[in-house]
Amino acid sequence: MIVLQTMAVAFAMFSALPVPQFTWNSKNMRYALCAFPLIGGVIGALWSLCGALPLPDMIRAGGFCLIPVLVTGGIHLDGYADTSDALSSYGDREKKLEILKDPHCGAFAVIRLCTYFLAYFCVAFCIRFSPRVGLCWTLALVLERGLSGLAVAAFPMAKNTGLAHTFATAADRESVQKILIVLSVLLAAALIALGGGALVAVALLVLWRYHHVAVREFGGITGDLAGWFLQKAEFWMLAALAASQWGGIL
Repeated sequence: MIVLQTMAVAFAMFSALPVPQFTWNSKNMRYALCAFPLIGGVIGALWSLCGALPLPDMIRAGGFCLIPVLVTGGIHLDGYADTSDALSSYGDREKKLEILKDPHCGAFAVIRLCTYFLAYFCVAFCIRFSPRVGLCWTLALVLERGLSGLAVAAFPMAKNTGLAHTFATAADRESVQKILIVLSVLLAAALIALGGGALVAVALLVLWRYHHVAVREFGGITGDLAGWFLQKAEFWMLAALAASQWGGIL
């Protein structure tokens, strides 16, 4: 029952999928970050279904863009938008953290979101779907969430409030780190074996950049920064997937 509750907590927080509601407590939140990657598996399965259907190329590309948003409810895009506003302010650390808390959407957030979706759609349009590509992308979506959960458990926090802090403090951080490191290594090995080594390299580079920007600009990570990382990793891994196909690797 605790396992099911842990999965329900992760899906209730990080997706828009209907799941049974449980009161969050120390038991069902202890390993919620380990269940977070499962949402990537759901998105990957729906993404592959979209790719396998006999749809016009433009409709298929639109599906590739919208499926992650529909499954997650846009929670990570919200963090991406807020972080874009904060980074574009060029203010001091306190100013950036204040912008992250502001519920209003600034001009730079709108610009970044429009640019993001246009670029994402163009890259998605270039993808030639096959079962191997669908499997690679599903593994990539699980990997990025494994790395995101690992970051929450391992990276310093920018503040002692917020959802990232809540999940980090409720987690058995040492065990969660070990589990997600093993999961990430296995996923990376599987991707490399399938010809998706470029996706692994990109994910690790974005993770390094995430840590660098979070510590330098904000003093640590927040829930918004976690969403920023996830969206950046997803776009650049998709670009790596398209480039791998263009290069004949996939």
